[in-house]
Amino acid sequence: MLNVTAVLCVATIYVRYKQVQALNPEENRIIRLNKAGLVLGLLSCLGLSIVANFQKTTLFVAHVSGAILTFGLGSLYMFVQTILSYQMQPKIHGKQVFWIRLLVAIWCGVSALSMLICSSLLYNGNFGTDIVQKLHWNPEDKGYVLHMITTAAEWSMSFSFFGFFLSYIRDFQKISLQVEANLQGLTLYDTAPCPINNERTRLLSRDL
Repeated sequence: MLNVTAVLCVATIYVRYKQVQALNPEENRIIRLNKAGLVLGLLSCLGLSIVANFQKTTLFVAHVSGAILTFGLGSLYMFVQTILSYQMQPKIHGKQVFWIRLLVAIWCGVSALSMLICSSLLYNGNFGTDIVQKLHWNPEDKGYVLHMITTAAEWSMSFSFFGFFLSYIRDFQKISLQVEANLQGLTLYDTAPCPINNERTRLLSRDL
């Protein structure tokens, strides 16, 4: 499910990138922020896939590295998109969108800070070396409170990501994407470009 979620997130991030690119073709600052957001978002999705494929109890380092990519770069992606929303108001959209995304980004930042502090205290070695392999926790266990705060903060960050993506709904209602096929040869084995009949190209594009 996490791998499927990562693929859907990639699609969402790419559509958002293309939309901002189309709305601001000559704004250099927005162009740079938009590209940075794309890179951060894709790396965050890669981290989510790493988390999905490497369990904490088997490969702890890989799992934690994926989590850092997912939550760390994902949080930066949210802040970059919030800055973009600020730069695009009120010409492109209203101020309400910016404030909603700012509040969600702050929510994510607070959750990330809480998770970072509590997980650092939990895994610093004071509660035993086998804590990484621990799957079932009881209230009387050492580090139980830190474990619960870390878990709650992680879920809180996940919901903040979902909430941020939900803020794209109205934006995406104003965009449609389509694939256009441009033939570079009469067959798939042409070694050199040759002119293509425009009528045939249009017919093939409609068939695809």
